[in-house]
Amino acid sequence: MADLRTTFAGIRSPNPFWLASAPPTDKAYNVVRAFREGWGGVVWKTLGEDPPVVNVSGPRYGALHSADRRVIGFNNIELITDRPLETNLQEIKQVKRDWPDRALVVSLMVPCEEASWRAILARVEDTGADGVELNFGCPHGMQERGMGSAVGQVPDYVEMVARWCKAHTRMPVIVKLTPNVADIRPPATAALRGGADAVSLINTINSIIGVDLDRMIANPHTGGQATHGGYCGPAVKPIALNMVAEIARAPETAGMPISGIGGIEGWRDAAEFMALGCGNVQVCTAAMVYGFKVVKEMIAGLEAWMDDKGYVRLDDFVGRAVPKLTDWQHLDLGYAVKARIDQDLCIQCGRCHIACEDTSHQAITREVGGVRRFEVIDEECVGCNLCPSVCPVEGCIELVPLEVGEVDVRTGRTIIAEPLPWTHHPANPMAREAAE
Repeated sequence: MADLRTTFAGIRSPNPFWLASAPPTDKAYNVVRAFREGWGGVVWKTLGEDPPVVNVSGPRYGALHSADRRVIGFNNIELITDRPLETNLQEIKQVKRDWPDRALVVSLMVPCEEASWRAILARVEDTGADGVELNFGCPHGMQERGMGSAVGQVPDYVEMVARWCKAHTRMPVIVKLTPNVADIRPPATAALRGGADAVSLINTINSIIGVDLDRMIANPHTGGQATHGGYCGPAVKPIALNMVAEIARAPETAGMPISGIGGIEGWRDAAEFMALGCGNVQVCTAAMVYGFKVVKEMIAGLEAWMDDKGYVRLDDFVGRAVPKLTDWQHLDLGYAVKARIDQDLCIQCGRCHIACEDTSHQAITREVGGVRRFEVIDEECVGCNLCPSVCPVEGCIELVPLEVGEVDVRTGRTIIAEPLPWTHHPANPMAREAAE
């Protein structure tokens, strides 16, 4: 059976599934319930200085639902813990004592002053916690006070605070990055320069979940006013995967331990993050929507998939998708595929035709010989993957690569074995100049 044990930044846990710093990890009661269900670790909800912050006493969350009411996006305006620091520290110490085999990392956010970080690090270290996560990602409330994403958006600050923390604690230091930046690589590189042992990402994305058109106010709202909040859930997963991949494949940060966060609902999501370089994953929204027991499916599913693929340890597949990532200019523009519709599976709904006809390349028929039938017109098909994406029947439409020596009837080009990237393409004027 697959071995799910992991050591991340020197922190051991029985499996790679951790709860992220969020409401589910705000107190011992929640954390103990999570450990009983099988979670491998938690990042305790962000601690700050006393007096504790004041959260709104009203709606803190908003949701984006699919047509069947499944939560696909989640927004929150909650701040860090509003419980006294000493209360949290006492609970952390007891939970770690009672659950020594589980990872217990403490999220921290204090003013951007070395003395503040030194003081809270010493108190956290006394609890026996396994490590700390520096919250440089919160996009609402705390950033207005010069913390959270206000730090994470400035690489020099990221480096500076990481360096302070490494100087004042023996615990591993994980830097949690904000996605609210143009390029995730500079802050990740700054964390590494500052001595951070790992990075975690993504934190939530700055957002407004929606607008109440009857009251003409954004949601969620408090006392007749609304504000922006942090967006998470399944909808952010593609953004998170890209940012993780950018760090994993950048020469400056390649090999840096990464904890993946963002839209993880099941084992397959976790495996995708890990294939792009994550040593473990953190979960929040799925636990809030489905409860702590969701981890059981994650564990069983990942074990079954690893056994099926022949992976014995997590390291056998962590990062294996990274070498195949590249910039657009290096893609093989001589490669070509054509869509093929399985007539036995086709339910004649016509979605492929209308999508292609209205918004793409007019490459799918509606009728053949006066009979309703959807077939691909190879002379027009560019292999864009739109029709498989909108087809409601899985496997009904597939993209079939043209073999070497075949002629693409759309372009008249013969498929060749040698890759043809844009950097060498005859249509690229810079490539022609270089050849001359």
